[in-house]
Amino acid sequence: MRLTLALASAAAAVIALVAPASAEEGMWTFDAVPAEAIKAAYGWAPDQQWLDRTRAAAVRLTGGCSASFVSPDGLILTNHHCVVGCLQNLSSADSDLVAGGFNAADRAREMKCPGQQAEVVTAISDVTGDIGKAIGALTGAALVKARDARIAAIEAEGCTDRVKTRCQVVTLFGGGQYKLYQYRKYSDVRIAWAPEFQAAFFGGDPDNFNFPRYAMDAAFLRAYEDGKPAATPAHLAWNPRAPKDGEITFVVGNPGSTQRLLTETQRAFQRTERLPLTLLLLSEYRGRLIAKMEESPEKMREGGDDLFGYENSFKALSGQFSALNDPAFTAKMAADEADLRARTKGNAEIGDPWAEIDTAMAGRRDTYLDSVFLERGPASYSTLAGYAQTLVRAAAERGKPNGERLPGFTDSALPLTEKRLTDAVPTYGWLEELGVGFWASKAREYLGTDNADIAALLGKESPEALAERLVTGTKLADPAYRKQLWDGGAAAIAASDDPMIRFFAKLDPRARELKAAYDRDYDAPVTAAQARLAKARFAAYGDKLYPDATFTLRLSYGQVKGWTERGKAVPTTTVMGGTYDRATGQLPYKLADGFVTAKSRIDKKGVYDFVTTNDIIGGNSGSPVIARDGSVIGTAFDGNIHSLGGNFGYDGALNRTVAVSTAAIQQALDVIWPAPALSAELNGGKRRR
Repeated sequence: MRLTLALASAAAAVIALVAPASAEEGMWTFDAVPAEAIKAAYGWAPDQQWLDRTRAAAVRLTGGCSASFVSPDGLILTNHHCVVGCLQNLSSADSDLVAGGFNAADRAREMKCPGQQAEVVTAISDVTGDIGKAIGALTGAALVKARDARIAAIEAEGCTDRVKTRCQVVTLFGGGQYKLYQYRKYSDVRIAWAPEFQAAFFGGDPDNFNFPRYAMDAAFLRAYEDGKPAATPAHLAWNPRAPKDGEITFVVGNPGSTQRLLTETQRAFQRTERLPLTLLLLSEYRGRLIAKMEESPEKMREGGDDLFGYENSFKALSGQFSALNDPAFTAKMAADEADLRARTKGNAEIGDPWAEIDTAMAGRRDTYLDSVFLERGPASYSTLAGYAQTLVRAAAERGKPNGERLPGFTDSALPLTEKRLTDAVPTYGWLEELGVGFWASKAREYLGTDNADIAALLGKESPEALAERLVTGTKLADPAYRKQLWDGGAAAIAASDDPMIRFFAKLDPRARELKAAYDRDYDAPVTAAQARLAKARFAAYGDKLYPDATFTLRLSYGQVKGWTERGKAVPTTTVMGGTYDRATGQLPYKLADGFVTAKSRIDKKGVYDFVTTNDIIGGNSGSPVIARDGSVIGTAFDGNIHSLGGNFGYDGALNRTVAVSTAAIQQALDVIWPAPALSAELNGGKRRR
């Protein structure tokens, strides 16, 4: 259900990107939209005016989702699962906004989402030559240092107003291209409307990554500026109509990460090292979390969003693991790599980048476990630990010249880092102890009791005792204390006796060593090799290629279309009435209260969810589904089971995007959870009912 950054891949006969993209394949950057291919497939393609207008309405949410402006007053359409964290942060034992939903009667009652930021791309420029010149013939640590320093300088020069703008240099084709993305940012984002959780998540895990679906996975936020709704004249027109079979659709959003350009050796590492370990850890932590949540209704509420995320990630990554163990799938990828090798054989300029990646990958296997457990430590599972790591690291980095800082702590990145650190977010002691204790037990298990790092960090404490001491003793749950340490810098960190701060002060030097080794021994040689692989692809297949996803703005094109599953046609749409047919009275097929009370008023023949052939991946959650006329007719929230292969490629016969229609959302606003002011705003001031 969650097309956030965790989305992964499943076994499907997909087309890996080494040859030019087939029709409908591709997550295209806005400065390289394949207009000719779109026109060849559909007889029409968007012009520059259409693209500029759409780009200006597309929103990136810093929580890992996509969205779009849908009114001139900063109203943002996205998915419910993209705001559930906000709802949980604003909830209490007396007011559960996740379960009951949120419906601001007016703008004065819209509530600020802690840590959330909305960003809109204003310009994209190619800085490949600039960074390439800085790198020159450097290798190893010197390459990474020169590259990162130049990136920091370009970002600082591109966005001098850090209150309203953000700059980010993005690496494409593994280092073959570098682009500067400039954003207009909105740091005050508030929740306006969200349905009940049971309506958004109807069908639960059994329906996740499947179709037919009956999910109201939609919500509205609003961007504010200077305490007032932001003026957003560039917005998508709201079009609450049913989709039409065969019509062209565009999904515009920020796909998080794909790995379609990996070499065979890199894919083998995913299959034998990363995915098995990640799945084991996810599975065990999920089990521990469920057991703790079952202790009380309050823990069930407090841990719900975390459990939702872990279950989704486990299912998605299981699909990815299956894909990399499917003989037909892996044979196709091997054949694609062999073809590119044959086309570049003897090219002295390209050399043998595959061999260089093989060497780097061999070294990476030796250090991988250390990186997994020590680079982030318990921050992988604990919010409070994450605060501590950020504060300790920032105190050291902010005292350095901008070009010498680690990524995430440069001038361009600091405003968002500070916001996410200091915004008030509730934490739960039992959940924090569970996370820290789990990390400590797994780190000791995988690295060994006699490991020097484990001995230094745990001493004679058990994982559970360490977790209790760090969590009960820390003051980092207080945003004022976090702000005090942030403002106080290195002196405040050195003087702090907070146990969580002291733990990360001890861990940070080792974490830095591991990152430095990764930069020197893996990142640098692989970046250099991938840059030449990009040249090889362009030389072999032309320049009509799209890069791997990087959680930056992309456009995919497709059509409203079903598929054939085991000899049976899967329809393109579901209808609202199907919810009642599917309901059993028991979770996950229990009706939301709104569907029960509004049953007689709902248009049961109205379209609910639908599928398209658009090529998407995690991070596209909340992306608008846009019709040819530029209006929004849905919001993408999932893919079918075959689309899990999207991490590595695309199969137009099977891969499908799943979206909730604007027609269904309109019914929700009018008759299920009435929001007349919001409905009127979307429809140009006209009240529909």
